[in-house]
Amino acid sequence: MANLMTIYENFKKALLRLEEVLNLPEKNEIIRDSAIQRFEFTFDLAWKTLKVYLEEQFGVICKSPKGCFREAFYQGILPYDEYWLEICNYRNLTSHLYAEEMAEKLWLELPKILHYFKKLADLLAK
Repeated sequence: MANLMTIYENFKKALLRLEEVLNLPEKNEIIRDSAIQRFEFTFDLAWKTLKVYLEEQFGVICKSPKGCFREAFYQGILPYDEYWLEICNYRNLTSHLYAEEMAEKLWLELPKILHYFKKLADLLAK
């Protein structure tokens, strides 16, 4: 099992890298694609950090991103918000982002998703 502090620190670093690419003044396909890839690994670290947190703090074992977020709602770590489940759906779509319009849709959602990731990082820091 991963150490909570280690995985949390990796999550925070990934979060900074996602924010970095979203703050670039220019937008082109390379930047968009980079942002999407950074979203993928930030998301993966986010839910895995939550997974370890739930296990260490509550003795709860979850096996999937949606399961971990639902458990976080149940345990009161996160207030219930369907958007977390939508973020999981976006992550599932990234492996099928051949369509330009889907990549654009995700690109437009990334600032909101970043905000959610920051809230999660702050809640887990406490």
